[in-house]
Amino acid sequence: MDLFLLLKAVILGVVEGVTEFLPISSTGHLILVGDLLNFNDERGKAFEVIIQFGAILAVCWEFREKLLKVALSFTSSPNSRRFVLNLLIASIPAMGLALLFGKYIKEVLFAPIPVASAFIVGGLIIFWAERRQERASLAKSHIHSVDDLSPLDAFKVGLAQCAALIPGTSRSGATIIGGMLFGLPRTVATEFSFFLAIPVIGGATAYELLKLWKNPVAISGEFSLAIAVGFISAFISAFICVRWLIHYVAHHNFVPFAWYRIAFGLLVLITAYSGLIAWSH
Repeated sequence: MDLFLLLKAVILGVVEGVTEFLPISSTGHLILVGDLLNFNDERGKAFEVIIQFGAILAVCWEFREKLLKVALSFTSSPNSRRFVLNLLIASIPAMGLALLFGKYIKEVLFAPIPVASAFIVGGLIIFWAERRQERASLAKSHIHSVDDLSPLDAFKVGLAQCAALIPGTSRSGATIIGGMLFGLPRTVATEFSFFLAIPVIGGATAYELLKLWKNPVAISGEFSLAIAVGFISAFISAFICVRWLIHYVAHHNFVPFAWYRIAFGLLVLITAYSGLIAWSH
């Protein structure tokens, strides 16, 4: 048994769970940490996608009452049908672009320097969005929950989510901040981002599992155990993070995350160009 491989799985699982729903980019952190752990080959990239489903299960468990209510009342409730329709509408733009350009994006942008640059740009956008949110809060919004979203609102958030195809941007950051820029309250944008992760990341996980299934050698032995360990680590850490974030957004803004993104991005760039860390290219 390769204990070092299992340790890597635990570390990456915790990184995934903690960063998946914060506007700081789970993919970006996984790329950077995976690079430091020398776990950035094809199997490592597949591992990173698969353990994301552990984080999604944490969301499903946290919002199990809402999801069960929608499932049981889908045929009889217009609100439930609109909720599902909104998730589908918001998922289509990013999924479509990922199918068209996903391979090219992985080849060109899945590297520490582009990720660090996206961290910094994303931080600046958060500052801008929060300033606009402060001004918009003076006017009353007719949207108070995810059930109040229209298909057009969902489509706008879906367009914003396309930015998350650039690693380091953050899927949750793109949907939350994009939703805020389109006039959604911070709490509603955050909750919709949670639900939107289910079809988007679920689909990406299914796609990676299908590729691994066609290559049984890749999922045999210790690597299967590493996936299980990373999956569990991601579930536990994501569950804790989701609980915390729900309470956080009710009383605070995302400015601290903007400062973190900028500081972390600059740190990566400084260590790269000074030669302190030999990041991959």
